[in-house]
This record gives sequence, structure tokens and C-alpha cells, in this order.
Amino acid sequence: MFPALETDLKQETHPDPYEDFMHHHLQYYGYFKAQKDSLPNSTTHQRVWKNSPRYLLNGSSGERDDLLPECLQKEKFLYSFRLTSPLLRSRQLLCDELDEVNPHLREPRELFSNLSSRGPLQAPRWPVECEVIKENIHHIEWVPPQPEYFYQPTGNERVPEVVGEEKGTVVYQLDSVPTEDTYFTSSRVGGRQGSIKEPAVTLQGPHDSTLLFESRFESGNLQKAVRVGTYEYELTLRTDLYTNKHTQWFYFRVQNTRKDVTYRFTIVNLLKPKSLYALGMKPLMYSQSDATTYSIGWKREGSEIKYYKSNVDDGQQPFYCLTWTIQFPHDQDTCFLAHFYPYTYTDLQCHLLAIANNPVQSQFCKFRALCRSLAGNTVYLLTITNPSKTPQEAAAKRAVVLSARVHPGESNSSWIMKGFLDFILSDSPDAQILRDIFVFKVVPMLNPDGVIVGNYRCSLAGRDLNRHYKTILKDSFPCIWYTKNMIKRLMEEREVLLYCDFHGHSRKNNIFLYGCNNKDRRHWLHERVFPLMLSKNIPDKFSFHSCNFKVQKCKEGTGRVVMWRMGIQNSYTMESTFGGSTLGSKRDTHFTTEDLKSLGYHICDTLLDFCDPDQTKFLQCLKELKELLHQEIYKKFNELGQVMNLEGSWSDIPLSDIESSTSGSDSSLSDGLPVHLLNLVDELNQKKKTLKKKKKKPLQTRKQRNEQYQKNHLMRELTLIEDSPGTTAGFASTLPKQSTFLKHMENPTASTTRNDRPRFTETPLSGRNKGTSLDSPVASLIPPKNKETMQNKKPGFPPSCSPKKSTNSSLPPAPQPDWLKSKYSATRRGRPSMTTYPSLHIYTYP
Repeated sequence: MFPALETDLKQETHPDPYEDFMHHHLQYYGYFKAQKDSLPNSTTHQRVWKNSPRYLLNGSSGERDDLLPECLQKEKFLYSFRLTSPLLRSRQLLCDELDEVNPHLREPRELFSNLSSRGPLQAPRWPVECEVIKENIHHIEWVPPQPEYFYQPTGNERVPEVVGEEKGTVVYQLDSVPTEDTYFTSSRVGGRQGSIKEPAVTLQGPHDSTLLFESRFESGNLQKAVRVGTYEYELTLRTDLYTNKHTQWFYFRVQNTRKDVTYRFTIVNLLKPKSLYALGMKPLMYSQSDATTYSIGWKREGSEIKYYKSNVDDGQQPFYCLTWTIQFPHDQDTCFLAHFYPYTYTDLQCHLLAIANNPVQSQFCKFRALCRSLAGNTVYLLTITNPSKTPQEAAAKRAVVLSARVHPGESNSSWIMKGFLDFILSDSPDAQILRDIFVFKVVPMLNPDGVIVGNYRCSLAGRDLNRHYKTILKDSFPCIWYTKNMIKRLMEEREVLLYCDFHGHSRKNNIFLYGCNNKDRRHWLHERVFPLMLSKNIPDKFSFHSCNFKVQKCKEGTGRVVMWRMGIQNSYTMESTFGGSTLGSKRDTHFTTEDLKSLGYHICDTLLDFCDPDQTKFLQCLKELKELLHQEIYKKFNELGQVMNLEGSWSDIPLSDIESSTSGSDSSLSDGLPVHLLNLVDELNQKKKTLKKKKKKPLQTRKQRNEQYQKNHLMRELTLIEDSPGTTAGFASTLPKQSTFLKHMENPTASTTRNDRPRFTETPLSGRNKGTSLDSPVASLIPPKNKETMQNKKPGFPPSCSPKKSTNSSLPPAPQPDWLKSKYSATRRGRPSMTTYPSLHIYTYP
């Protein structure tokens, strides 16, 4: 059809490296379906394109040659062939405006789903079992002008009995909710395919006052609603997906409301025996009409609030009920009810997108995808620090690691994180100082899957992620596995000063921290300084007396304990209540989102006090902590009816014996692994054992290799001597020597694997100039005890002191002037020390 083009394409051309790269690249990602040789080469296209009028006009000669029409025809055909060929599934090639023939490559796709202002947000991915409505739910932020006080019980609150479906009418119910008998398999944007069913009843007319319920949106949770009276409803919450428990978080929509009518809602399947609702906490209500007309957002509403044990159970665990009454402000309104202020995965992406589009903040806040969750949602990692002028300055910075929302129903942790990000990215002088001296690693949402589906505590693996930080199952718990791995790499680069994981608490008021007792006497009580400083900076919100530093066995898999055992001394879990404060000026009032965001600022402010070169505040806090601990010890002994003189020895009492356990915390015991993952763990452990068995211990030194070689050579000679006749007499004379030698050679590495010989220590490197070498026989024969005596007799150091560092435990750690020397301290600690060995005499025989 085009003979000129066919002849031209058949001509020999040189392969283009870029064309070859793009071929493999597009084929790898599934966009290129053709064979490599079935398409024209880019060099052919370049030769045709260079004959175009535009190229010749812009050439160096500036003269236009006579062109044949076939050349333009070939050019247009070749370009259209590349764009329309069914074999090439790529949209990388673009043309200029006005369809001019000037092909160029599209900008690369963002393979790691980083935020970009050029495109829309990443749509949340749902399990394929979940039905999702297509509406976008959005709420405005609003701070109540007046404090919202706790509900004061009157003692006359009604306690309704659970009626159920037998005597009521089901007006809303979700079908096929995944339970503990199933497990997550796949996900997609929008959840289940097909048409959306109507789980609510149909109104019979304008006079029908039945409420229309809905919870199939992001973070929503309501499984069933039963109408048991004209304006009374029993509600059943959906358990965390792929489990049969963890019912606490609720968030749903009601429509067709009536003004000035008292409605009663009763949640019938709560599992916790204690709740802040028993202490006066109120649920939250959001009116769409108020938000549109008066810009009023979420507010605390409810009367006759009662938390009590249900009259029914499922035979395995008792249920508890929460009942309250409420009046909606408008007729035919759309309202939302929630356990706490919602903060969804989409809210997070909108916040991060605003930061990415800010030309100033984006200079010192960098985004990357830490990993993908089980459902394929991106887990974002933020790195916040000011650019350093020199590599030495960058290496000197210490790190702070913050994370939130490992428990999806604890949305208050996201509001704290939002307040922290707003302050640390601001132009405040304190924020600039913090960015100059620290590198902040921030994971704002550790469990996006649970947040999207409306879980309270678990991920789509059906387990509490904050009990599996020690897991080896990277594919089943990717969010925490990659977080822990990121912190490990960070600790190899620089010192991590503080780790804090933000949480919410449903049984205690105020804000407090859980930490880990330090067993090092040199840094005794140092882990309590930061919480005490925080309580002084926000005395009306933070309760130091509610803090606990005991490490329990059931908490070994939490992020706080695992990071502490990795070497982070200041490792905390920050608990913020769902209720409010019982302290100071905010006593008996609920927390608002502004209160929680202000906590993010106070964390930064306390961090500055904690790292102040002037150690006055630090030392003052240590002094107060010792006095408080002294009082606690006396109180403990008085409770036990014992009298003890603690002068001089009270600091040696283990702190774990003084503190109570954290059983009052809002944590759950680990449920172990799901059944479908148990075999996988066994297989991984079996592979490790097999590798250990197959792996032989390598001979570490040349000396040991020589000894092994001589032993094998001698054994071969002895075998030949025994087999040869007439050598019995000569061989008998050497038996004593042979037995002695074989006794030494039986285990050539015994000096390194057993402690049956004296251990020989290193000699300081400076001793080489004084005639004592590391390889010297004199140095190798000095027992450790004599060496210690010789070192203690060195001039200038008392026997109890080390010449390198002071052992004064009462002082805080002084700042290191030489940051480069301490940069890889963790690596040096893990490196085995060099050992010198005595000379091994080799016996020879005539």
C-alpha cells in the first residue's frame, strides 16, 4: 500500500538504546503487548522526521530543500501508526497543540502513588465483600463557642430491655458481612461489583416517620437497626471484619428526621464492661442543615445516657448496652451520629495534598509510600527537616518517629497528628528550630484499611496490629513490618531520640503516656522526664499520675515495647481520651478537635524543653521524680503494713514492683495468628531451621584452616602406617604424642567456642608504641583479672573509674560535641570484639 515506506523500513538501522529500554519497561508493566521486531524502530522515525519542513527550517543552514510529498505522507502515517496500532498499548507518546506532528513522551507515572497536584486523590480500596454507596461524605470543622460539659446522671435513667427482631421491625441490615470464619482475599475501588441493594425500608408516604439508616460509606459502622417503638430503635454494630468482636466505634447516617421529637437509640452488642459513657461522655451529632445554613459542625448531644449490662448474650461473652435520647434540630434533615469526631483516609489525603501543593512546606516535607496495605491502599511516610548546609550538619541531626491510627477506631489520634503537622510545618521560630536539629519520620495512618471499612481495632488480617510488631509475616502485616524496618534503618544512620505512637482511650479521661522503665542506673528515671514536662506545659489536659511505665508480658508485641527493646529509650504510647478533662480549667468538659490539635503543638514545645542545652528544667524534673517515687514507695509499704528504712537503698527497688499494671489501658490481649496464617509461620520457621542445619560454620582464620589441613593430612598418614606391615614398632613409640596432638586437634576452634580456657583480652592500640603488641606473647598470656588490675593502676584514674567515660548516674546525658563519632554507635555496639588466641604448638614426627 505504501511501497516507499515499506522499502524505507526494511533498510538496515542501528538499534536505539532508549527504544530498547522503553520496550522492556512498557512490557514489564503490561502496556506493551507486541513483539520487539514487529514495530518500526525509532531511528527510522527520526530519519523520516528530520526531513520535515520544521526541522529543516530550524536547522543550521536555515535553507529549505525541495521536499517530496511522499516524505510528509510517510511521516504522518508512521506517527498515526504508532498511536493507533492495536499492538502498542502505550499512551506515552503525545503530540503538541493543534495536532502538530512532534511526538514526545508523557511524564512518567507515579509508580508509588505519591501525592500529586496533577491528578485526583487515590480512591480507597475496599474488600470485595463490602457494598459502598457512591456519595461523598464530607463534614466541616467547627469549634463550639462554649464548653461542652459532661452529662450528669440523675439516677432515674431508663434501662430498656433488648427486644430484638421478634417484637420489632428491621429497618436496616447489612447482608454477608465477613466474620471470623472467613479471611481477606481481594479488594477493589468501590467494593463489591454490581448494583447497590437497599438495606433500609421504603417509606409508605410523607407521614411515615421511620428513620432511614445508612453506614456504607468510608469509616461507617452500623450493621442492623430494629424499630421497637414509634421513635425508639435498637442498633447492632458490625464487628471488625473477619472477627467476631471489637464493637466500640459507631458512625452512621439517619434521614427523615422530625423536629422536637425525642428519639431513643440503644446499642445492644458492646463488649467492654466499662466505658466513659458511664462517666458522663455524650455521643456526637452532625446536622447537614446546620452545617449548610449556620456553619455548625459536630457537637455533643444526648440525655438519659446509661451504660449497663444487657439481659442477653451469645453464650460466649456478655453484652453491654448504651442507651441515650436525642432531639434533632430540623424536619426532614440528614444527620450523622458518631462515637467520636471522624477522620477518614480521604481526609488524610486531602490534608497531605494541601501540604504537597504548598510551595514553602513542600521544601522541607517530603512524601513517599512506605508500603501498600493488604487492600492496596498507600501507607504514607513523611520526612520533615530543614535542608542542611553540609553533610556533617545533616549527619548530626537526631531523629523523632511519630505514628498514629494503628487502631482505626481511635480517630482522636489523627486529630493530634494533624495538629502536630500544622505546627511543625508552620513558619513559627520554634518549628524552624525543631526542623534544624531533628529529622522527623511521620506515619500519619498505619492502618488505612481498617479506617476505610470502619473497624475499631483490627486490620483486614483480623488481628490487632499493635500486638504484632515482632511478626515475620511481611505480606500479612505489611504496615507494621515496614514501619519497624524503616526505624531499624534509621537507627543505623542516626540516634532516635523519641518514638511515640498516638492512640485513643475509652475508659479513662485526660491525656497520658505509657512508657518503659529504664533498667540502666545511669539513666534512671530519664524516661519519665518527657511526660512530666508535658504535664507541666498542659496541666489542664495531661495527667502524669495516669502515666504508667510497667512492661507487661502481654504488651511485648506493642510498638512501644518493641522499639524500646530495639534501643529507643524514650519510647511511648500516647493515650488521648474519647471523653474530656477532669483537670484545671477544663474540668468536666469534653475535648474538641481544637483541643486535640493543640496537643500536637505542645508535643513540639515539650520536645524543645527536653532537648534544651540548658539542663535546668531537666534536672528539676529529675529531682521531682525522685521525690514522687520516694512517696510512692512509702505509700506502697504502708498499704502492705510494712515498715522499712529506705535511706540509701530505696533507689534499688525495682520500679515494676511499685507500679500497678496497665490493665486499665484500652488494649486487648493478642488473639494469636488467624488459622490460615499458622501454617505459613510454621513453614517459615521450618525453612530457617533447615538453613541453619545446612549452614556450616566457616573457619574464621588462616591459622585454623592450617590446623584443619594438618589434622586431615596426619590422619591420612596414620591410616597408611596402620595398613602397611612392619611399622608396628615404630608407630607404637609415637602413640603418646599422637594422642596428645589429636586431643588438641579434635576441636580446633575450642578456644573461641568454650570458656574452659582463660579469656584473653585486647591490649589498647596505644600500647604498640610502648613495646606491647596485640600479637605479643606477653599480652596474650595476661589473664583478664591481672589486666584489670594493671589498668586500674594507671595514673590519673581511680580503680572504679574508666578512662573513657564518667559513671555519674545522677546527671542527664550530656550533648555530644562530636556528632560524627557517635553517629554509628548502635552499629559499633553490635560488632563483636576482636579476640587474640594463644599460640598452638604443632607436633611433628620423624
